[in-house]
Amino acid sequence: MSAEPHHTLPPVRLHSDAELAREALGAPLFARAVRLARWAGPGTRVGVGGELAADQLPEAAAALGLEPADEDAAVYASQAWRVAVDTGLVDVTEPDEDAGDAEGAAEAGAEGSAHGSAAPGEDLALVTGGAPGEVLDLWLAALETVLADAAVPDLDELVDALDTGGEVDFGRLDWNPQREADFLDGVLANLYLLTVAEGGAGESAVPLPVLAASMVVPDGMGEPTDEVLEQVSDAMMRLDDQFRQLEPIGLVEFRPVDEDLMAEASDEDLAGPSGAPAGDDEDVSRYGMVRLTPLGLYGIRARMLEAGVEAPAIGELSGKGADALLDTVSRFPESAAQAEIEQWLAGRELPAAVAELLAAARGDDEGAPLRRLRCQQALATAGPEAEPAVRAVLDDAELGGLARVWLAERGVGDVPAPDAEMVFWLTVDTIAAQLAADGETEELPLLIASLTAHHSGFFEQAWRVEHPATAYVLEAMGRLHPDRKAAKEARKAAFKARSRQG
Repeated sequence: MSAEPHHTLPPVRLHSDAELAREALGAPLFARAVRLARWAGPGTRVGVGGELAADQLPEAAAALGLEPADEDAAVYASQAWRVAVDTGLVDVTEPDEDAGDAEGAAEAGAEGSAHGSAAPGEDLALVTGGAPGEVLDLWLAALETVLADAAVPDLDELVDALDTGGEVDFGRLDWNPQREADFLDGVLANLYLLTVAEGGAGESAVPLPVLAASMVVPDGMGEPTDEVLEQVSDAMMRLDDQFRQLEPIGLVEFRPVDEDLMAEASDEDLAGPSGAPAGDDEDVSRYGMVRLTPLGLYGIRARMLEAGVEAPAIGELSGKGADALLDTVSRFPESAAQAEIEQWLAGRELPAAVAELLAAARGDDEGAPLRRLRCQQALATAGPEAEPAVRAVLDDAELGGLARVWLAERGVGDVPAPDAEMVFWLTVDTIAAQLAADGETEELPLLIASLTAHHSGFFEQAWRVEHPATAYVLEAMGRLHPDRKAAKEARKAAFKARSRQG
């Protein structure tokens, strides 16, 4: 899968390997491949590419329980056989093209060469006797086969594009294999991101026009032009065909574009402004809906990891130290950070875990404020047994304010009041953490106003705070404070803080 290396995606919640392996075995196409692998035997004949002999397709279809009258039965059998071969569920011995004698040619009939043979492969035993991870490896191999097929245009188009020498004229077809593969990779990456992003689709399906628009509409474009809308419509039709092929392997749940809608509408009518479907909201599903299954999330993530993309999963940090935990979840959306923290705490003795978290939260580097915010988030779920570890840092210049807040929220008595220096330091640290976590949000001016309202002459003292982010925070307060007079004072204080730092 093509992707930019070192790009970090939001973490995904994955099902257990055992659950995913069960889903893989239940995927219709994979299950058919397994059945054909068990069916293969001494009488199974294959061609040069390992494909089933044409006259054996009806028998293979019958082995799959498909009705002879089903015009697609041979197609289903051929596709399942290819998956079985590509995944190692079946071992094939291809015919020797130079060794076809008269007897072999007679047996081959019009095909003009002897057939090879096939038998169940060693990997077939993994289906029932392998570990969940081994089953998933087989499924991933099957997925690659299906993705390769999905990136190929309709066979009728290929036939039309054949040149006189029997080769495909890619120019006439306007089809570039790598471009098509990259397009499908990009679509699946966008679908993955829409699913795992904070406030994204989650368990919900994504409208096909939205997914098509994500690949076609340029960033920053307001009202798409008619040409762009036509490209979105074309992309929708390509995706409609591709997702029909990807659903049987268990990658997606897909509701195709309504055939009546396709008959009624012209290309220009299929997509509305910004790629959204035309018509009322209740008709959105008629334009196609797709969602990644839990198995699909696993599969796309596995391909991203192989391509060098950082695609974290919730629970990966459970065995690592608090320093790795806080550094990593600092880049996570809040809900994902909370889920990761909860899993990390679940496997540890709470007093020791809290002490480790507090130690990891120290520091004067750029990421330290956000680490302390995530530490505070972790402590929010801690019970009374955490109190000794929290009390132990009351005199710590960086953690004392955090500790007092935690104790006060639990109504603990005998908590020393913070001095002014600690109050101002904690205010700067808190705003720096919020800026690092979410940027300049709509809520931040209210937080700034609230934090400064309790201290008369706040900005006269704030510029002296011994915190690495003091000037940076004061500059942000100068931009964001809802009171114009206070904002001006913040800007003056920021200038003093910069001058003081040299």
